[in-house]
Amino acid sequence: MKQNISPLYLLLTVVFTTCLLISNLVASKIVVIASVALPVGIFLFPITYIINDVIAEVWGFRKARLMIWLAFAMNFFAVLFYQFAVALPPAPFWSGQDAFSTILSQTPRIAVASLLAFLAGSFLNAYVMSKMKVAMNGNKFSVRAIASTMVGESADSAIFIFIAFCGILTTYQLVMMMITQALLKTLYEIIILPITQRVVVYIKKKEQTDVFDTDVSYSIWKVKEV
Repeated sequence: MKQNISPLYLLLTVVFTTCLLISNLVASKIVVIASVALPVGIFLFPITYIINDVIAEVWGFRKARLMIWLAFAMNFFAVLFYQFAVALPPAPFWSGQDAFSTILSQTPRIAVASLLAFLAGSFLNAYVMSKMKVAMNGNKFSVRAIASTMVGESADSAIFIFIAFCGILTTYQLVMMMITQALLKTLYEIIILPITQRVVVYIKKKEQTDVFDTDVSYSIWKVKEV
């Protein structure tokens, strides 16, 4: 059977992927807010979880799975090309190589941490959102959105920080970074929740769809099942 891709779904997938790419790029800059050191990416990255919630709520886990893998593939391609660009010898008259390398170059450890954390957090978010929607018969969207974000963001923060900084930071510092980032990202979700709810209502009405995942496979590999 031919599968149709909604223009709204396509738009959200593009925004999801763009937010991921920009977040990873600007994450190399650290700022201090209320004595807490945070990567700049924290201001944008939570939007990916909000979009994840919208996709899972409206179109279901299958469409969320496709979006996550598409974003992962583009991020993986970007990381590879960044390294290729950094490795190319600069022109003799160009003096920006050091700054260019500082921003775009990632150690293999950081790259692996980022990619694995994204996959785990995004899929957990979509899974919890999907399961809770069926269990709650589609009610209490706000509760489901916050719960799925807490699970996904906690996994994302824990995996990234552990892989990236284990052996570099103390156990206390690792735990505090994990907790702080997960809480701040979840707070972001709560603050913007009224907008998210309106977006969900609008899309459901416009698309005339409201998927309940009663017969879906939660295997992350079945990308063709859309």
